[in-house]
Amino acid sequence: MRRSRVTNAALVSAGAVLLASAAVAVAMPAGAAAAGCSVNYSVSSQWQGGFGANVTITNLGDALTSWTLTWNYNAGQTVTQAWNTTLTQSGTAVTAKNVSYNGAIPTNGTVSFGFNGSWTGSNPDPTIFALNGVGCTGGTEPTPPPTDPPPTTTPPPTGPADITVNSATKYQTVDGFGAAQSIWGSAWSTTDTQTLVGMGANQLGLSIVRTGLSPESNEWATHVNSLKTAKSYGSNVKILASPWTAPAAWKTNNSRVNGGKLRTDYYDDYANHLNSYVQYMRGQGVPVDVTSVQNEPDWHPDYDSMDWSGTELRTFVRDQGTKVQNTKLMVAEAVNMNYGYTDPTLNDATARNNIGYVGGHLYGTEESGRLRPYSLAEQHNKPVWMTEWNLHAADGGGSNIWGNPANAAVWNETLDDIMRTVHKSMEANWNAYIWWYGKRYYSFIGDGESAFGTVAGAPLKRGYAFSQYAKYVRPGYQRVALTKSSKASPLEVTAYQGDGKITLVILNRSNSAVNNAVIQAPQNVSRAEHYLTSQNANAASQPTSVNGGQATINVGARSISTLVFTL
Repeated sequence: MRRSRVTNAALVSAGAVLLASAAVAVAMPAGAAAAGCSVNYSVSSQWQGGFGANVTITNLGDALTSWTLTWNYNAGQTVTQAWNTTLTQSGTAVTAKNVSYNGAIPTNGTVSFGFNGSWTGSNPDPTIFALNGVGCTGGTEPTPPPTDPPPTTTPPPTGPADITVNSATKYQTVDGFGAAQSIWGSAWSTTDTQTLVGMGANQLGLSIVRTGLSPESNEWATHVNSLKTAKSYGSNVKILASPWTAPAAWKTNNSRVNGGKLRTDYYDDYANHLNSYVQYMRGQGVPVDVTSVQNEPDWHPDYDSMDWSGTELRTFVRDQGTKVQNTKLMVAEAVNMNYGYTDPTLNDATARNNIGYVGGHLYGTEESGRLRPYSLAEQHNKPVWMTEWNLHAADGGGSNIWGNPANAAVWNETLDDIMRTVHKSMEANWNAYIWWYGKRYYSFIGDGESAFGTVAGAPLKRGYAFSQYAKYVRPGYQRVALTKSSKASPLEVTAYQGDGKITLVILNRSNSAVNNAVIQAPQNVSRAEHYLTSQNANAASQPTSVNGGQATINVGARSISTLVFTL
């Protein structure tokens, strides 16, 4: 056997370019049929942010009964719709396969397909194609003589690891990563929801959706369709329902706003109100996994809000908690994970048994010294969820920087504040991290607000960065231990195991790349994938070499990346 030779050819025809590029190195068995192909790739139409393309394959070798064509988009283009092919994309790599009626291509025969895609910045034609693993050079590769010796291969070098995963030491089980719907506004569209929870190219993989539990039952239908889409389209998506207030008539201030306490003679009514919401949603095909008793009981703004003390929350869940069925209760979503709002419930056996989760918000939590393990919650096996944070100081009062995917201020805030706190929350053994609105100009997909320059529904830099956790660290994965060498000391890394995979999320907030970093898995791996988001890349696939249980990767400066081992 031998490696196929490398040639280049380019044929230009009216309105289209016949791309014939460097062949990939492919080893063929002795006696294999001659192989060869050419590809005509043409952009049929193009508009701002989008394009249509047609592809024609000419088979110059022996007849084929099925085909797979591969290429890469190196300028960040993404495929959105295709016809006459099954087309998938992972990072920059695109794979087109035949459908049931067009798999056969005779010698010198052709097959065509088309697709639509999106682009930002530029839309250059791809330059390398391979058909069934053989580079399309515009010619054929002769069959190698059977006397040729087999090629010799040199495996990648092994050596001391820079990051070593120790799956024998286990920490918390991850429940997921998510974002909130608009609490008072309109619902996410079906496309918005699919972008946020989907697992495909340019989808963000969120696994928790937070929704508001209105005091008015006639408002409950607003988010039914989007929540149903999230449940059916996403993978193991959980729904968290958070109430901002009880009905005004049940409160001491007779108002939905400015705080006010729930009157004790309405505790049972409020429990029935929460239960009615859960059962209504259940009847609509939307199981509510977690129901909070109160959003921010320690914050009393001039919008929907309600005041509780920690002992009042304890009393409510102790005496009324069992009335809320088919869900698990959460306390207390305090502004800064204030233990004074959760310790009383955790210290009361009856109240503790009536809740499933402890929640809190990140505002001021780090400054208060509580971005760390919550030992009392861990002692009683109550998962800790960070259920809200919102930061967009980079806009300086408002500008269109959010629509620029390479804006330095936006990226620095995303990496140094938001992604850093996700990392720290995982190191703190928290089980979930939920951002504020998923659709907003400073969030995961744009809202189209003209002053800030985003496109409604289009993924934003912050969304791609967050997906480095959300998409690859799935519900049920367990965080495991790791050690680092001095070379890897600038990197902030957590590792997770689940679904036959080991996943590492790596933050490099330094100004220098860490190249040729050797990652050691606990056992041999069959595959390694590396995806990276930086100021200039969006969850882009990166080169990875694998040898046994080791992978070697380059970790770019000022980036967040994910390495996925398939065991």
